[in-house]
Amino acid sequence: MLLSNDSVIYKCDTRDLSKICATSMSRVTHQQYVNLSWKMRDGSLKGLFCTAPKSIRSVRRNSGSFNVSAFTEEQEALVVKSWNAMKKNYGELALKFFLRIFEIAPSAKKLFTFLKDSDIPVEQNPKLKPHATTVFVMTCESAVQLRKAGKVTVRESNLKDLGATHFKYGVVDEHFEVTKYALLETIKEAVPEMWSPEMKNAWAEAYDQLAAAIKTEMKPPS
Repeated sequence: MLLSNDSVIYKCDTRDLSKICATSMSRVTHQQYVNLSWKMRDGSLKGLFCTAPKSIRSVRRNSGSFNVSAFTEEQEALVVKSWNAMKKNYGELALKFFLRIFEIAPSAKKLFTFLKDSDIPVEQNPKLKPHATTVFVMTCESAVQLRKAGKVTVRESNLKDLGATHFKYGVVDEHFEVTKYALLETIKEAVPEMWSPEMKNAWAEAYDQLAAAIKTEMKPPS
């Protein structure tokens, strides 16, 4: 389903929205208790759009209410604040990020051609840091731009290519989860004085939206 304002289109999970028109509900509750306003165009479910748009990931019914998974203005502020603090050291943080991934899941090294056939210790491989930096910066900048763009965006690439690459090398859901954990731990260690449950949730939501967008494009080349 498409939820939209005049300029931004959002894709949403509609499995639990079948009764929204029949019950004439005009408000949906965000998962963090932020109310979003909705308007029906011509009384049609297809024409439903959000009048207080955010980067909406999914809408699910829960005990008579509708829970919206979205990236809020408050979450955006937390992500921007922490990313600004990390920028000066992003190269070293990126390397820590990837080394944490391999610490948790050593088998993940097999996904990288420049690692699986190399006898050089992982941390000394000259190709690791540049690759890690590209991924780390892409992930963080995607989070920073998420709400303003109204959708997942990635620098120096596109989601279709990312999806195809992840599909080609056999990336699975477990790899995304390991990467998410490693990312959150890396950020936590980088900005300990800022870290909070709210900041953790902000980065987790932004990452989940990026991962979901990549998974959508994980299919064989056409």
